[in-house]
Amino acid sequence: MEEKLPLKEIEKSIIKKYRKNLWSPFVKAINEYDMIQDGDKIAICVSGGKDSMLLAKLFQELKKHGKKNFDIEFIGMNPGFSEFDLSNMLRNCEYLGIPIKMFDTNIFEVIQEKANDFPCYLCARMRRGYLYKFAQELGCNKIALGHHFNDVIETTMMNVLYAGNFKTMMPKLKATNHPGMELIRPMVNIREKDIINYTKQTGVSMMNCGCVVAAGKFASTRADIKQFIADYKKVFDNVDKSIFAAGKNVNLDTVIGWTIDGEEHSFLDEY
Repeated sequence: MEEKLPLKEIEKSIIKKYRKNLWSPFVKAINEYDMIQDGDKIAICVSGGKDSMLLAKLFQELKKHGKKNFDIEFIGMNPGFSEFDLSNMLRNCEYLGIPIKMFDTNIFEVIQEKANDFPCYLCARMRRGYLYKFAQELGCNKIALGHHFNDVIETTMMNVLYAGNFKTMMPKLKATNHPGMELIRPMVNIREKDIINYTKQTGVSMMNCGCVVAAGKFASTRADIKQFIADYKKVFDNVDKSIFAAGKNVNLDTVIGWTIDGEEHSFLDEY
């Protein structure tokens, strides 16, 4: 790992060196999907990984240079991290100037008991519920997550190939169990490779998932899909762009069945 860059250089690089690949796609997503309104108070969810750490820095720059009048809180959850991972996360937040507010949960303990074989789905749902709750306690009306372009296309293909449905990862959505709350994903236009390049140049060692349940236990379906897309890009370079675009170009005239607000529909209904 390279020596850490000074904080001012790290922040400046977002606007300058990585403007095209990080800053511009971030701002474009916020404008394109109308993610922020005046008066919003947004909880930036920081997990300690490269994606959420970049999200935090992007929002700090947006507060400096953006046109909207909004407030932000940086929140982090300890689901049962090892002492090493937790300490590393807190040191990184301090170095990067992210004033994080942490809270503890027993999520890892719960999923080890209830979903030891396939913990990731339950873990993600539980994390989100806790994040909504803590954000509301801080007076926030939105939470921001660090999902990026590759997360979107990988999720889409996982649903098609493994679940037999077409579902993508929405740029924003209203919380079903937390009235008045909304989730936004401002990094949906940012490529993972650009996040990796940025993170490497900072010299800051980010943590991975940190899950003590899943670590080294089984192959990741998402990793398989990631490799599948990478392999197909060798044949068709724009395959990733096409998968992403498919979520915007669904033609119901050529779909056998679909669901709206939990109600199933068939092309035979109006045949």
